Amino acid sequence: MSRVLIVGAGLTGSLCACLLRRELQNKVHIEVWDKARGSGGRMSTSRPPDASSHPADLGAQYITATPFYAQSHRSFYTELLNAGILKPLDCLIEGLQHKADNRNYITPLGMSSVVKHFLSQSGANLCFDCHVTGLYRRGASWEVQRKQGDSKTFDAVVLTMPVPQILQLQGDLGNVLSVQQRSHLDTVVYSSRFAVALFFSPDVVLNFPWAARYVSDNQCIRYIAVEPRKSNTDAPGVGPSLVVHTSVPFGVEHLEQEKDAIQPIILQELHKLLPGLPQPISIKCQKWRYSQVQTSVPDCPGHMTVLERPLLVCGGDAFSHSNFDGCVESALSVLRVLTASL
Repeated sequence: MSRVLIVGAGLTGSLCACLLRRELQNKVHIEVWDKARGSGGRMSTSRPPDASSHPADLGAQYITATPFYAQSHRSFYTELLNAGILKPLDCLIEGLQHKADNRNYITPLGMSSVVKHFLSQSGANLCFDCHVTGLYRRGASWEVQRKQGDSKTFDAVVLTMPVPQILQLQGDLGNVLSVQQRSHLDTVVYSSRFAVALFFSPDVVLNFPWAARYVSDNQCIRYIAVEPRKSNTDAPGVGPSLVVHTSVPFGVEHLEQEKDAIQPIILQELHKLLPGLPQPISIKCQKWRYSQVQTSVPDCPGHMTVLERPLLVCGGDAFSHSNFDGCVESALSVLRVLTASL
């Protein structure tokens, strides 16, 4: 039985694990490791300290399918729609540049439910708080070292975390990367931003005419969304939540500052845009150092095979494009490499 490790429990990693299980069934042992405390990656859903407020998506907000991908990835959209993971977006998002042929979807259970669905289908062994620090070639296998100090051995390794984190890995990765591969990886550029979730008590009503709004006249804030109005999942006795995303220039300017220092600035700008906003019962601030891919790896249709024996593959939106369908494209591309090798 081949032992495969997928590093990163975001959309690419979870879908890759799911597709590999469906393809090889019980012929493969799959493990998914992530340094975070849960799955989702940039499709994370944050929950308040108690259940009195609605969860909030701090990363991706909705999924847009172009006519091409609605057709070529139809099986994935159909699966998620049938499972109730996706629903058509039918609320007002002010400032959304909507193209008539595109289809927008929301997630009633939060964006992380997409990732959790595919992970549940994968039958993979999941390990969170598992921070990979090094890769060491041991004959026909990879020894993968964790921050805790221990290590495990695998026949194939798939890396789906952001490219800068891949390049920080210790061990033999630097020895097996070609000069061209390293040059291509060095060209990847990410945008950066902050996101803030405000959780309110059940007696609060946010009477805005929109479910979400793009902001064009503020240097700090770019986007605001109200849950459960965006996801259309209103529940009695549960308070609303408000999500704020900063602009990319603001994120880049303040990237090296601590979240605690930036949160008051964001809240101050938010109160200018929404005067009279009630006091939240809790607040969570998230720094997205690697928010979206602005410049992807050239000449890599979904993956980069670093070494064939033992197999080491890199995947993720940096090797395609930074949205749902880009991650699907990457997972399909990595799957072809894995099945051919295993």
